[in-house]
Amino acid sequence: MEIILTVEWMKQVSRLARGEGRLSGLVPTMGALHEGHVSLIRAAQQECSPVTASIFVNPAQFAPGEDFERYPRRFDADAALLESLGVEYLFAPEAAELYPPGFSSYVKVEGLGSRLEGRSRPGHFRGVATVVLKLLEIVQPWRAYFGRKDAQQARIIQQLVRDFHLDAQIEVCPIVREADGLALSSRNAYLSPEDRRAATALHRALGAAQAALGRGERNPANLAAAMREVISAEPRAAADYVEVVRADTFEPATRLSGECYALLAVFFGTTRLLDNMLIVEAGGGFRCEI
Repeated sequence: MEIILTVEWMKQVSRLARGEGRLSGLVPTMGALHEGHVSLIRAAQQECSPVTASIFVNPAQFAPGEDFERYPRRFDADAALLESLGVEYLFAPEAAELYPPGFSSYVKVEGLGSRLEGRSRPGHFRGVATVVLKLLEIVQPWRAYFGRKDAQQARIIQQLVRDFHLDAQIEVCPIVREADGLALSSRNAYLSPEDRRAATALHRALGAAQAALGRGERNPANLAAAMREVISAEPRAAADYVEVVRADTFEPATRLSGECYALLAVFFGTTRLLDNMLIVEAGGGFRCEI
């Protein structure tokens, strides 16, 4: 595996791959890799060669007072894992490489970026959209792979690619979970043992919505209420938002149709975790992907 630190060298490698007619894949990460990231790497390797993973803790997507300084960083271990998986390139620029002195251009996705995560974390999606646009332009992948746990982020990136007529295809891959249902996240490392046990309320809340759907419930407000009941019953949990939204717009769903998301953002102590369930209309009914 080659570790690439500069934009210019990454561009040269990308041009060479394109010149050879190779279909390259990109897995963008902020490091602190776990099995969720591994699943993205494996998905990319099934379809692409070469595969580039990026590790960059993006300062532009952290608001003042958020966890930028303490975000887990373990570059050597992450690099060793990526090499063991057979990743060809690791793009790991310093912040000054992507945001050089005088940098002043940012991307804002209107509408989709203003609700839910956009409301709770002002400026977050501006930082995400900006760095992803930069990565897609630098690496020039055929496909880029993102996890469904950050569903709103993935939808915003799809919109970004469409609006700017970018060539990359965005693949959104299933959530990977612990045995007790907790979605894998680098921020799980922040949880105390007590909060880690409490965090299973996220999966239980989604299960309550799934069970209600199985009983014939079709009112999105009632599905959200079923989730809130589970979260409210956990003393260590404090909900930021619990909603059922349309998967295309992330606006509140007034009825179930097409694809919808049941979304959760919940604090356990000082750690804020996300989770979701995709609800898909199919065959005259609905199926759930947790």
